[in-house]
Amino acid sequence: MRQALDAGHEIVAVTRRPTEFPLAGARLSVVGADVADESATARAVDGVDAVLSSIGVPFARAPITVYSTAATTLTAAMARLGVKRLAVVSSTAVEPHPHAEGGFLLNRVMQPLIARTIGRSTYADMRAMEQIVRDSGLEWTVIRSSGLFDADHVSPYEVSDGPLDGVFTSRADLAHCLLSQASEDRFVGQTIEITTSEGAPTLLQVIRREAFGRS
Repeated sequence: MRQALDAGHEIVAVTRRPTEFPLAGARLSVVGADVADESATARAVDGVDAVLSSIGVPFARAPITVYSTAATTLTAAMARLGVKRLAVVSSTAVEPHPHAEGGFLLNRVMQPLIARTIGRSTYADMRAMEQIVRDSGLEWTVIRSSGLFDADHVSPYEVSDGPLDGVFTSRADLAHCLLSQASEDRFVGQTIEITTSEGAPTLLQVIRREAFGRS
């Protein structure tokens, strides 16, 4: 949202908790809606030029349906209202592949373990979301990110319609890539990957940070 405001866009930010939204501005409208609410979702997207979805939930062992529900509700509303451009955030783990920068620990241990356990329902629902988006008839793009980390600025990140070697994606880079879809048609009808190389953490740093709270 900050990048979109800085770029001069007029924005409708959709969130379940509008009173907690951290930004404000003359070109920003904050709308409260739940993706399971078809009427509220339709009101939110009515009249916009593009829809950019970064919806996500934490891993859980219980069945997750948020991604596919959002895709169904959004695509139906967009088709009815004549809004064509849609970009959604997914994950490279939806279609896992070896990462040259991942080594044995990531490629042979961590990635398969997460996909079979705590990430199983999440990635299954992401796959369902992707298929709904592809079948929508809209001008869609699916953006698969690698493991996310925080960064202060946008870097010269990599984007490809094929597998990339990078293990991590900064949230700033992902936001920039997602926002660019609103004004570009380069990746319409494609599933792409995005990774960050400049300033990306090592796998060990991420494990220490997430597991032990150390930088």
